[in-house]
Amino acid sequence: MAKTNAIGLTKADYKGAPSTLCQGCGHNSILSQIISALFEMNVVPEDVAKFSGIGCSSKAPTYMLSRSFGFNGLHGRMPPLATGALVADPTIKGIGMSGDGDTASIGMGHFKHIIRRNVPLVYIVANNGVYGLTKGQFSATADKGLRLKRQGENPYMPIDICMEALASNATFVARTFAGDPKQVKTLLKAAYHHKGLAVIDIISPCVTFNNQPESRYSYSWAKDHEAALHQIDFVPPREEIWLDKGMEPGEARTIRLHDGSAIVLKQVAADYDPTDRFGAIKAIEESYAQNVLLTGLLYIDPEAPNLYEILNLPDEPLNRLTPDRLRPTPEQLAEVNASLFGA
Repeated sequence: MAKTNAIGLTKADYKGAPSTLCQGCGHNSILSQIISALFEMNVVPEDVAKFSGIGCSSKAPTYMLSRSFGFNGLHGRMPPLATGALVADPTIKGIGMSGDGDTASIGMGHFKHIIRRNVPLVYIVANNGVYGLTKGQFSATADKGLRLKRQGENPYMPIDICMEALASNATFVARTFAGDPKQVKTLLKAAYHHKGLAVIDIISPCVTFNNQPESRYSYSWAKDHEAALHQIDFVPPREEIWLDKGMEPGEARTIRLHDGSAIVLKQVAADYDPTDRFGAIKAIEESYAQNVLLTGLLYIDPEAPNLYEILNLPDEPLNRLTPDRLRPTPEQLAEVNASLFGA
């Protein structure tokens, strides 16, 4: 008999359709941890709304929470879609699944504005440095100098999702690695309980198009050589990469990857202060010099007002108010006009 949680649901009640993503894709690991986290937190699936844009990562609503409301929107437009839905019904908790292309390119403007509005949304960026759904073009997070067989060399500096979030005064910023399930799930739980926008940048290796050793946002960047791409019409099965045990505070660990190269992860130190925004920016900058990927909760401000508080929304959801309660009376309109233009 399947194990049930405190509200009588099994983990299957949090699943969706079978994934069609490549075997070994880090996105599948992220989906598994979302499902596990919500199951363990006893979340009612109908109390969750899931949102996405376009891309491999944005196919997520199909693969999780089949009992929840969901909307797969336009490329880069997940933030305004989620904002509208959540303002209409604040009783729903939002989970947004995006990618580095969806967020850091066409969706960058919307990403910035949902941050400044502090919309109560778990904003997940499954970051692999390429447009996997359209056959491996460089995304805005791809490292400068990265060479891909069919794309040539990337001449542009990469965008750092966490730095952009911090620069925009995000109230929850974290980075993790899809192959560290314990940390991913822990951060997801923390993000779910954050009252504002929670940005989680998850490095999620692409087994098909960005498996080059020099790529920070794929399996590794330790060796300076080019590796051949997999054939587009055939993706060989791979075992997902898992850490044999959780990382300790301050620990740096080298992860051996599919192509024999390595990526270096570093957990934030035990005395790291996640409420210091400038300290977080400094820590990220230092990680560049050390050539490591800093993971963990980088910044949090639990007291900042969210969009619901800023707008002073009523307790009853707007989408359940009847027209006669939403429509102002002639007397109210006259009072508004008088206040604006004089009697």
